Amino acid sequence: MAHDDWRIRIELPDEDGARGFLERLHLARSDADELAEELRHGRLPVSQDGNTIFVYAPSALQAEQASRVVERELQDEGITPRRFVTEHWLGDEERWDDEPPQPDIEEDLLRRGYAPWEVRVECKNLDEAHKLAEQLRQEGYGVSRTFTYVIAGTQNRDEAVELARRIHGEVEPGGELVYEVQPSNPFAVFGGLGG
Repeated sequence: MAHDDWRIRIELPDEDGARGFLERLHLARSDADELAEELRHGRLPVSQDGNTIFVYAPSALQAEQASRVVERELQDEGITPRRFVTEHWLGDEERWDDEPPQPDIEEDLLRRGYAPWEVRVECKNLDEAHKLAEQLRQEGYGVSRTFTYVIAGTQNRDEAVELARRIHGEVEPGGELVYEVQPSNPFAVFGGLGG
């Protein structure tokens, strides 16, 4: 989508109507001749997803011009779309401006009580594991200890990397992600932050 920063979303009542309207955009001989010509030459790509048609444009001006032509074609056909909107691509957020922002994965895991990142350390013995777990709890980390393994939850990857350097551990995705990404990990269930 690098060159198609704008799009028109046309949600029609059914998929057959969308297919017929898409054909009309490609083959029209009425006021849409100019748009149809541009579509045929690949200057304004069009796609269909079920009952929704998308017309992509590289600029707001071209999207507006195409939008007017599409509206006329819809009127000529007597079609009332369920939704007709011009959207702009937000590259930094990787979404169209008409779509709601998605929550950050790390923030979502923290909100649900899970550490997004974890540092895992295998200690030499049980006593060393117990001491490390207590030290990390006193520093405010959520900690799980099983035999000689200690896992400390962190709020972000940078914090996990710094902690791993300090205590000679390994950084891993935390919370529920550990189970999804690494189902063989025996410590997947210990991803929560301490309270």
